[in-house]
Amino acid sequence: MIKVIRRVSLKEPIFIACWPGMGEVAIKAGLFLKNALGCKPFAKIRNSGLFQPQAIFVQKGIAGLPDIDEGTFYFSKGMGLQRDIILFLAQAQPSMEKAYQFAELIINFASSFKASQIITFAALPQAIEHTQEPSVWMAATDSDILSEYSKYELKILEEGHISGLNGLMLGVASEEKKMKGVCFLGEIPFYTIQIENPKATLAVLRVLDKRLRLNLNFKPLEDKSSFLDKEIDKLISYLKGESHSQESLPLSEEDIQKIKKDLESFTKLPQSARQKIEGLFKKSSRNLSHASELKKILDEWGVYREYEDRFLDLFKKKRLDH
Repeated sequence: MIKVIRRVSLKEPIFIACWPGMGEVAIKAGLFLKNALGCKPFAKIRNSGLFQPQAIFVQKGIAGLPDIDEGTFYFSKGMGLQRDIILFLAQAQPSMEKAYQFAELIINFASSFKASQIITFAALPQAIEHTQEPSVWMAATDSDILSEYSKYELKILEEGHISGLNGLMLGVASEEKKMKGVCFLGEIPFYTIQIENPKATLAVLRVLDKRLRLNLNFKPLEDKSSFLDKEIDKLISYLKGESHSQESLPLSEEDIQKIKKDLESFTKLPQSARQKIEGLFKKSSRNLSHASELKKILDEWGVYREYEDRFLDLFKKKRLDH
């Protein structure tokens, strides 16, 4: 189930696990950390038997089962870090009937490295505007963790639930391995739950940055957050017929659905990732040895389908040249 591709030696690492969810808060936080900390892969989960495809993959009329990315373990050590880090990223979650088993599989592997604490992220929909700075809430496995983070002015989630593996992992870690853990929840507006929310991602990462003293450069997230705010403002203004007015009127449900649909195209990829992809397409058109790196980044961002025709055309062109 778990294939180790590189042997690593880590000292009581912090374990961070991320999946897609509302606002893409968790997965985008994980991807940001992977790039910012230069994390390297050392193990993968494949063919666990816990994922059941919900559809088939069809290419040129030929149908088959899709290759599901069940998750990759990365590590980061040195680079001035005060703590070693294990980072787990996956682009999909199994069905909830299999989620507990999947969480056990991951926790057992992380605990084999004597991981001292697990950290997850999630989104918390609130009645706030997209222009507001989101607060960060937290839920922890014990009072010691709550006390540990008390100086960061976080709000305590007194009651409620955290859905999906971003929440379930804490329970499994605590019950099965007595591992301490915390989930940071970034606030997002109710009308943006289906699009990326870099402002909430930034908010939860700032907490982690302070706690672990990572000295992260947040400018890419700050720029994207500013860009998205302006795009939402434009759409709201257009929908309300207020192209020359700064007055803000309440949004109807129809407006909200329109915003969700129109913004999806803006937020799937950050500009930096899109530029890297375009650069790799140019390199691959000249030398196909770059195609594997291109495919990897397309899979990491979950946009292979968007670029599939262009990717396959690279190989068609190669055959024609010969």
